[in-house]
Amino acid sequence: MRDGGEEHLAPVIPLFGGTRRPAGPADQDAGEMPRRTGDEGLWRSALVEGAPRRSAQVPLSDEKTDGEGPGDEPAIDPDELRRRAEEVLVRKLRSRQLSVSEARSVLRENDVDRDAIEDILDEFMHRGYLDDRTLASLLVTSGVERKGQGRVALSRALSQRGIPRDVIDDALAELPDDDAERALEYARSKAPGMSRLEPDTALRRLLGQLARRGYGGSVAMNAARTALREAGSGRSGVRFVDSD
Repeated sequence: MRDGGEEHLAPVIPLFGGTRRPAGPADQDAGEMPRRTGDEGLWRSALVEGAPRRSAQVPLSDEKTDGEGPGDEPAIDPDELRRRAEEVLVRKLRSRQLSVSEARSVLRENDVDRDAIEDILDEFMHRGYLDDRTLASLLVTSGVERKGQGRVALSRALSQRGIPRDVIDDALAELPDDDAERALEYARSKAPGMSRLEPDTALRRLLGQLARRGYGGSVAMNAARTALREAGSGRSGVRFVDSD
């Protein structure tokens, strides 16, 4: 499925979580934490709000117990933080393929410590849930076939997704050297609507459209001139003529 022209790839991923500590007496007293909330970004506050009241355990004196006091939030077990962060990441991957960099950002937003983040990423890559090379290849194919993008636009799009430079270069190297043909094909699809414009205006607009799709220099200029000349031939509008 697509959203705003961008591919959304939804691999089928089984749910799994991090390790959980064995239940003990404290767990039996505290009760079960809520598993999820409607807003993934607020799950931590939901843990605090959903924690059971501790009135039965509050001492009768004014003395404070170690690590607790009025207004103190109950400590959240690191294993529980990790498990919940993994669930958030899995749900995001079910709707949209992520790069490793994007997945790292998701985990950071969920308060997972640095070492745990790298462990989770290694596990997800081992399972095949995260693969920058596969994602880069899919984005290049989509950009060429569905958006008519050239190498510059493709490189920029992959970089914005956090894909490493060497992976981007390898993905682009798989493309045939046909930027000129693809630029001309795109220019031909736009030129008929510009045949009644002044030659300089039509050329400027078409070059701008080509540039936004990653075609520049002589490739864009030759494609624009050829397409405008073809569109002007046999029409009543202004005819575009090369002026070398």
